[in-house]
Formats: sequence, structure tokens, C-alpha cells
Amino acid sequence: MIFSRHSFRLPLRRKFPEQTLLDKQLSGNRPLLEIENLSFAYDGSDSPVLEHVSLSVREQEFVMIQGISGCGKSTLLRLLCRLNAPSSGKMLFRGRDITELSPPLLRSMICFVGQLPQMIDASILDNLLLPFSYAANSQKEPPPKSMLIDMLRKFYLQDLTLEQSAAKLSVGQKQRLALMRALLPGPELLLLDEPTSALDRESAAMVFSIIERLNRDEGKSVITVTHSDYAPTSPNTKRYLLRNRKIEPA
Repeated sequence: MIFSRHSFRLPLRRKFPEQTLLDKQLSGNRPLLEIENLSFAYDGSDSPVLEHVSLSVREQEFVMIQGISGCGKSTLLRLLCRLNAPSSGKMLFRGRDITELSPPLLRSMICFVGQLPQMIDASILDNLLLPFSYAANSQKEPPPKSMLIDMLRKFYLQDLTLEQSAAKLSVGQKQRLALMRALLPGPELLLLDEPTSALDRESAAMVFSIIERLNRDEGKSVITVTHSDYAPTSPNTKRYLLRNRKIEPA
């Protein structure tokens, strides 16, 4: 299947006062995200899941981290959005320790999309606008219906209507809808946890095509983890392997 190229025009977002300061701090060649000697072990375990992991991600980069199931890829993403706390090490976003940022601010800038797309038992419209009911996005304006209809087309969901029930969609449709929903509040960094693990080959190709376009055409910074052998074609791609609790270039 050949996928056409579309640009994504996302709504302008109002910034937290704290975020304006972060914008000023990201200057020169400083990375958007810096991970320094990060280690993590579950409580009561003597065996770390991650050990002395270091990584930097610059603006507009597409970072793919590959590795076998159970090697710690999902754990790394959960640490970056503070769903878990590291045992040691630092995580800096725009030069500031992630643990010093308020959760609403952090989650307005970094968005996590899990392996299995979660939809509420409501219409597609209600699901797309759900993020705007959260405190993290309280200062942002929801997009108009006309923009959502246009985005459905660009996400290969042109046969759907906003009034349809999201609960009746296929897994592939839900995953594309979850990506669309994640983008609407305008995050600076997308964290994608095995975004195609539950999809057939054709649906997976659609999802990766969308992710690459977001990075290439819109300059969206992306970190995706996967155990697949997919090779991105984006010119801003960096590939890494996570094995033996450490990250190394692929």
C-alpha cells in the first residue's frame, strides 16, 4: 500500500508560565531530553531492569529503541513520564530535572501512548476531546470539528464520523485514533510504547507511516520502543538497542 503525504496542522496552545522559562533554557545545542546514568529496579528486587542508561534526544529527532520483549523498553518510557521513579540517575527535559516539573506541566509537554489503545464507551468526538478535560490541558482550546474531520482523513480514518461509537472500532483504527488524540493538545515529545504490537501488517504500516510523517513534516520529536525489525526512513532517525539493561547504538 502506498500512503500519501499530508501535513498536520495542530491547534496553537497556550503555555504554562513555567514553560516559558523552559523555552528560554533550551538554547544552543542542548538536547531536548537528557538521560544520565539511569537505573531502575522494582522494590524488593536485587536485579535491576535498567542499569546506567544514558541517552540524549534533540528536537525533531525520531528515536527508535528496539529490543526483545521484557528487556525494559516500556519501563524506560514509564520513567520518562513519571509513572515510575528511577532508583538512581537523572532525566532532564529542556535542561530541568523531570522530577522538579509539576505533573500538569510535564504531561502537557510529554505524551505517552501505550501498547493497547484505551477508548471510553462514547463517540469518537468525545474520545478525541478527552485530553482537554484534564488539568494538564486546562489552558488549551479544543480544536473545531472541521479540523478533526480533516485529521481523520489524514490518519486514514476517512470512512468514520465523529458521532460513531469508538468502542466498535478495530484495534488498528483505535491505535490511529489514540495517536490523533495524543497530538491534539500539542505535546513536544511523543513516547510510543510498542504502537504496532497488536496490529496486522497493513495497519502497522499505516501507523508507522503516520509517525514518520509527524516527525518529518511537522518536526515532532518521537521516542518509540518496539521489538519489531521496522527500519524508519526519516532522515532524523536514530536507532538504539536495549539489551543487558543498557542502551547502545544499533
